[in-house]
Amino acid sequence: MSATTRETVDALFSRIAADDFAGAGELFADEVDWDIPGATEIVPWIGRRRTGVEAGEFYAGLDDYLERDVFEVERIFVDGDEAVAVGHLRSIVRATGGVIETPFAIRMTVNAGRITRYLILEDSYQVAAAAGR
Repeated sequence: MSATTRETVDALFSRIAADDFAGAGELFADEVDWDIPGATEIVPWIGRRRTGVEAGEFYAGLDDYLERDVFEVERIFVDGDEAVAVGHLRSIVRATGGVIETPFAIRMTVNAGRITRYLILEDSYQVAAAAGR
């Protein structure tokens, strides 16, 4: 039996909190529609990914770019195979010292216990400003 949408989303955030990035990557489908829209020419860690392996690599490589301070999921809404997590984050860009402090919303689609779509919406202007200092 596959995990429910809520169980999968909870597992993702638990693994991220535990720095289990390989485990987080395992929750993504082999093919995934992943996007963090924004100025990819300024912010190297955002943009599109197409595979579960690339999704796992995103988490594993994030500490190369950011000193993570706060990542708080305040609420998760689930409707069938769709979920939205809302919260806020605070990080420091290692290359510039710029501070990213923004609310976020993450939209996910889960099929058979694996994430097939992942979209992060955040203050992309502020992220680019902090990264481009």
